[in-house]
This record gives sequence, structure tokens and C-alpha cells, in this order.
Amino acid sequence: MASPAPEFLVNEYTPDPAVAFDRKIADTYIRYGRMLVDRGLVQSTLGGMVIRVAHPNHENGICYAKPQGVSLEEATVDDLVITDIPYGRILYGERATTVGHQMNREILRLRPDINCVIHLHHDETIAFLAAGHEEIRSTSLTFSYLMQKPAHYLPAHLNVEEDVGPIKTFIQNTNCIIMRRHGFTVLGRTVSEAYHRTTVLVSEVKRNIIVEMLCAAKGTTPEYLSQEDMEWMFRRGDNVVYPTLVRRGRT
Repeated sequence: MASPAPEFLVNEYTPDPAVAFDRKIADTYIRYGRMLVDRGLVQSTLGGMVIRVAHPNHENGICYAKPQGVSLEEATVDDLVITDIPYGRILYGERATTVGHQMNREILRLRPDINCVIHLHHDETIAFLAAGHEEIRSTSLTFSYLMQKPAHYLPAHLNVEEDVGPIKTFIQNTNCIIMRRHGFTVLGRTVSEAYHRTTVLVSEVKRNIIVEMLCAAKGTTPEYLSQEDMEWMFRRGDNVVYPTLVRRGRT
């Protein structure tokens, strides 16, 4: 039996007068987009970011995104659009979103704890895996404490931007999707967390490249953290990265 037709189409223009454009959220989007650009992590119009915002009329919230044809380098506050999460219809703005936005929305739909997704076509990640390395190993303590879940690797032939179906099979167990020949997608509970998880990932990729090159030159074996050590740090990440302020009353 065929599935029922969706109530709305992706990129269907359905402006919602109850959805107000929040300049503060838009400014945050552009600020973090510029920070990614300044680090040299953005190539062409590809890649992007979404920020989820709660809304009383939308159970899953709404999300701010850049439209198609505009890179994070070029995007301004005036370019941003707002979509719903289940369908991807345009609630504010008059431009269509990218194919990658469908992946981002599905992640937000399946992970109510996540409020920001960053997707980048990172040169060094693509090159490192294309050079025959099967995974990005951990050389540092910071990666596991910040990421808090193991990375999930997708084979090169699987593009979850075009077909979001497989996302539900793994997204609960990761905060970072490594997409061979493609790049990576990083999740965060806040924009800041997604950004810091992105920067720690690209730093780890760089460290892997340096370690492998130095060990090849010296004839030594790379020293990477064990899976057991990483899992121990995954579980304790919040206590290390986000310690709680302690208040004690004075006598």
C-alpha cells in the first residue's frame, strides 16, 4: 500500500504570521557562520548550519537556515529563512533551502535534545579517509569530553542528505556523523556546543595527519587513546566541560 501524501511539500511557501523573525537568533547564526569561515572550514555554497528555536504552534520547534545558492561566507541576516521541522515548508522568507537541510531537519526531529546542526565538507577529513584510513582516532582528551558519543561513519555511497531514511538507525548513539568522500555533520544542544564539537573534530583530524606523518618518518607506532578510555570520558563529559556552579551559604 502506498504511503499517504505528506500534508506539505519540502520548500512549500506557507508563510506563518505567528512566526516572527528573531534578529538575535539571526545574528547568532551569522556570527557562528563567520567563525566557521574564519577557520577555513567552508567551501563554496556547500555545507551549512541550522538553529532550532521553540515555538508554541510547532511541536518540534522551527529552524533558521541559509537558503540554497548562498554560502556561509556570503550569508547575511536578510538571507536567512525559517522552516518547520517535519516538512521543511518555508514559514518565513521567500527562498528554498538546500538538499542538506532535509538531513538537518530529520536530525532535529529525531533528537529533541539537539538544537544546532553543523554540516561541512571539510578538506582534511575527506582527504584523510580517502588516503586509506578507516577512522579518525583520538590523540587528545578534549575530543571525547566534548563529543560525548562515538562518531558514526557512513560509507561513501550513502548520502543521507538525499535519503534521510537511514538516519533513524544510528542518530541516537552519536553526536558526529563522518561521511566518507563528503565531510561531516556535528550535533549540539546549543550553537556554542555544536561549534566547539566541530572545532575539536577538525583539530583531531589535523592531529591524526601530523601523528601519522611523524610516525612514518620516524618508524614509530602512533599512540591513540583506547576505545575504553574514550567511553569513560564520553560518560563524564558534562562534568568536565560544564561543571556546576556551587553556592554555599555563609554562617
